[in-house]
Amino acid sequence: MIFQIYNGAMRLASPVLDLLLRRRLARGKEDPARISERRGEASLARPEGPLFWVHGASVGECQTALALIERLLDRDPALNVLLTSGTLTSARLMADRLPSRAMHQFVPLDHPAWISAFLDHWRPDAAIFVESDLWPNLVLAAGQRKIPLILANARMSQGSFERWRRLSLFTRRLFADFSLILASNPAQKAGFESLTRAPVQYVGNLKRAAAPLTADPASLAELRDAAAGRPVILAASTHAGEEDAAAEAHRIAAAVRPDLLTIIAPRHPNRGAEIAASLETQGLRCARRSQNALPSPETEIYVADTLGEMGTLFELADAVFVGGSLIPVGGHNPLEPAHFAKPVLFGQLMAKNADIATDMIGARAALEIADAKDLGRRLRDLLQNDAQRAELGANAKAFAEGQGAIADEMAGRICAAVDAHGERR
Repeated sequence: MIFQIYNGAMRLASPVLDLLLRRRLARGKEDPARISERRGEASLARPEGPLFWVHGASVGECQTALALIERLLDRDPALNVLLTSGTLTSARLMADRLPSRAMHQFVPLDHPAWISAFLDHWRPDAAIFVESDLWPNLVLAAGQRKIPLILANARMSQGSFERWRRLSLFTRRLFADFSLILASNPAQKAGFESLTRAPVQYVGNLKRAAAPLTADPASLAELRDAAAGRPVILAASTHAGEEDAAAEAHRIAAAVRPDLLTIIAPRHPNRGAEIAASLETQGLRCARRSQNALPSPETEIYVADTLGEMGTLFELADAVFVGGSLIPVGGHNPLEPAHFAKPVLFGQLMAKNADIATDMIGARAALEIADAKDLGRRLRDLLQNDAQRAELGANAKAFAEGQGAIADEMAGRICAAVDAHGERR
């Protein structure tokens, strides 16, 4: 009954959803050339042969999905993969990173007619949802068409598990058609087992198997020339509040290396002007990459407020602080800089990547810091100790490279679940 009410409400909400899309378009959060995709109207033809549909909410989930997509394509030369997401940023990044035989579309909003149009066009042979972005009509419509449903790298917060348990009838129905749930860690496995009778397994956290980001040779050479041999610290994917922490750490480390260049790459690049203005009021000399500026010898803080350049910045840096870890957003993936053999530092608020963070610390592949002052002291010490910096970087790279088997195992289990589903039909 609850799904029928939801379905009916979404049908009646068509004008509201259209208004929402127009407002998002006006705020630059939608692609005007592809807005019809949000109504289920495809802008690409469906390729011949089998097609797996992979869905991730935004940048993080899509980047996590890349390693899995590559393994799925490697297993079947006839397979194509459709990746959907709901943000403009993820679409732009995936345009450069998706392999051959993989394509991107925006996921339609959860209107029954729009979902139906989407499924009519793409006719996926499997639907793989990454992490936890589950919309009722999207899931149920796919299940009603007997499309195998997989939840890969499944994870929820403890609070979310408790809310789902309170809605037990809703939850059981939503998960009833899933052929397989692949939890991101053992605790998540237990959590999902408490919600559903669908098969729940654990093979590892897919984020561990994510392919390395790429560095652009021309941009890297340009930035290295501008840095002119200065030590470079990168604060990657920062959120509000962490830029001030990076600035304080810069001042501490610059006491021993006055030529230090700190790069701040905010998680949301549209904050670049705000960040630079705030730091300049603190007396720091800043330059912004979005204004086509390069760091001069006088630049202390370089605000890299652009998209798609994180790999280049990782390669340039001598050490990397991973953002989202000094404020309660859960921390970003510390394996991304680890692939570049750089010392990795993060705060104590790494809930979204807790297992990775714990294992990296145990393998001497990362350093946990308490606050901005601790970050500054650790960076100061690393800049004075080449051997320690090299050892931490080597440990980080070795740890990152040892995680690829997770994606192979996950792809194998997904294909087995899809095959078994076909045999039952």
